[in-house]
Amino acid sequence: MTIRLVVIQVLVFSLLLTLAGRLWYLQIRNGDQYTAEAASNHIQQVVAPATRGSILDARGVPLADNETRLVVSANRTDLMRMKDKGRGVLTRLAGVLGLKPEDVAAKVRLCDAKTPKPCWAGSPYQPIPITDEATTQQALQIRERQEDFPGITAEPTAVRRYPGPGGSNTAQVLGYLSPVTDEEITKAKKSRSPLLRSDQVGRSGLERQYDTALRGKAGVTRYEVDNLGRVIGKARSDKAQPGSNIVTSIDARVQAIAERELDQAMKDARKEVDRNTGTTYKADAGAVVVMESKTGRVVAMASNPTYDPNAWVGGISAKDYKALTGEDSGFPLLNRAIQGQAAPGSIFKVISTTAAVNAGYSFTDHYNCSSSYSIGSQVFKNFESKGYGPIDLGQALEVSCDTVFYDLAYRQWQKDGGNNPKHPADWFYKTAHQFGLGKETGIDLPNEVRGRVPDREWKKRYWEANKDTWCKQGNDESYAGKIAQENCVSGMRMRAGDSVNYSIGQGDTLVTPIQMATIYAAIANGGTLYNPTIGKAVISPDGRSVKEIPPTAHGKLPFDGRLRDQLDAALAGVATRGTAAWRFEGWPQKQIAMHAKTGTAEVYGKQTTSWFATYTDDYTVVMTISQGGTGSGASGPAVRKIYNALYGVDDQGKIDEKKALLPHPETKLPKIDKDGTIEAQPMPSPSPSASDSASPSASPSDGAPSDPAEPSPEAPGRREDTLR
Repeated sequence: MTIRLVVIQVLVFSLLLTLAGRLWYLQIRNGDQYTAEAASNHIQQVVAPATRGSILDARGVPLADNETRLVVSANRTDLMRMKDKGRGVLTRLAGVLGLKPEDVAAKVRLCDAKTPKPCWAGSPYQPIPITDEATTQQALQIRERQEDFPGITAEPTAVRRYPGPGGSNTAQVLGYLSPVTDEEITKAKKSRSPLLRSDQVGRSGLERQYDTALRGKAGVTRYEVDNLGRVIGKARSDKAQPGSNIVTSIDARVQAIAERELDQAMKDARKEVDRNTGTTYKADAGAVVVMESKTGRVVAMASNPTYDPNAWVGGISAKDYKALTGEDSGFPLLNRAIQGQAAPGSIFKVISTTAAVNAGYSFTDHYNCSSSYSIGSQVFKNFESKGYGPIDLGQALEVSCDTVFYDLAYRQWQKDGGNNPKHPADWFYKTAHQFGLGKETGIDLPNEVRGRVPDREWKKRYWEANKDTWCKQGNDESYAGKIAQENCVSGMRMRAGDSVNYSIGQGDTLVTPIQMATIYAAIANGGTLYNPTIGKAVISPDGRSVKEIPPTAHGKLPFDGRLRDQLDAALAGVATRGTAAWRFEGWPQKQIAMHAKTGTAEVYGKQTTSWFATYTDDYTVVMTISQGGTGSGASGPAVRKIYNALYGVDDQGKIDEKKALLPHPETKLPKIDKDGTIEAQPMPSPSPSASDSASPSASPSDGAPSDPAEPSPEAPGRREDTLR
């Protein structure tokens, strides 16, 4: 009995000692931590989203701004607490909104590796927008029958809007928004711009590039509540700070013209028959860049296929998402001006010309423009096997003579040691790098691609990555097998055929439209390679702080003043008597000196790529159309019409200043009122007059030149720059 009492006493004492120890640990050792946690459990935050700043064109016209809409949202946390996980509520909601129940359900499912899109990529604790197009009647139904719609709200909310002024779209340049993810919130915690669960962030284009400035800072009010959730006081309140406005160098009027002319050029190309395949051209993608020659500022940038950026506002539907990303979509989310890569064809010849002169070949010496050029048993033909006899490099650019460049490249290849080089100078490849190819231009848009210069280093890496496959395929007796065997044995070498192919912009060379626009703008301005820029200024909401974004240069073209002037004169000759002359017939050359270079690049297994590069003292315009045909045939008419609109040139070649959209680049910022409001200049309604004022039509029979270097009425769509 005594032993039993002792055991009980020891047990009770042990329990009391354990309890005392736990109390000491909670109240003294970790007392501050638990006190803070307890306090935080009684603080509730109410977030007031910041008004996102506007994106404006150079004249202050909104390209992206905000409007108030009735937004219906679902609280996923509340729905998940229901027995049926909210399926009944969402089905009733779909009935009120006139939507399919499965589409509404898709809006609130969370994204992961296995979940098909659309889905919710934001925080699961944040209200998920179902639609931002609710009518007043629908919103009233939801609010008046709250017992039928627990977890559902219908509130007026400021949402993003892309108004498309003047018929412009500007989708790939502007980008779009989507909800912030938990991962992004964690990454931004210690940054200067932390994120809240209610934030939306830019996912592409200017919305992403300038997201921090545009987003502003959400307002947070913290309330003290008791354990029943009743407010007992206000702990702290931080006011929302609106985002800054971004003024761009884009002119919405020119943007609309550029988009329309690119689209029309592609439609017209699809009506032309490709003489190689006997089918019409596919013209499946294209891009155009309009740039200020002296600053690198982008006045217009269009990519086709395109899309409506408003499709992302309020959450994208399954149908719209499939239309933007499906195999048959044409991938309109790609900005082909900075992400589309293709061989440049003969617009590359300005680089080859510079390389040849820097290697010691005279610009003014005469080189034989023969109908074909042979290297061993391989024959490289000039266009339609035409020859023009001895000509200088300026004339070679004008008539786009391939064989002159074949000869120069082959001679330099031999000087470099042929197949067994020791210390090759590699002028043609080095010069391409000096022109800025093979790297980003530095444009203020995300996800720019680098293109490719297939120099010796690249050849070696490419061979090492593919030699095993080539060697296995080399056992096949087919033509493809023989090519594979040749690559297996000598694919690491810079062969003669590689060099001559490269000299006219063919082979493995890849460039983007923005790279070529940067290069031709540099030729126009005397040699300065500017980083292309779209942002022109960041203006605070109150208008007191204006941070201009100055043009920035990243290099100089590798030529002296004499060679620059020789190139300039030759490119003027292309527009007046060379391969582009039939597209610039009647152009007021004395008042506005036009310079051009056409290009038609062959792509294995596809139809030819059309390139047209041009510049004046003010502007550089480069257009490309994938599987569109020839440079002057497909892209030429559209580029001419863009210039007509810029300068107000009619179809007789007369300049009407009243019709000129932008005869000189805009240098001033829009006017800012005292309250911070940015005054937008009136935006005229879209008019076909600017487009219709072009002199040459798509058919060369209206005025094709008689020069033998030009296409004749019997040969529309001349393949002026292709390698055989």
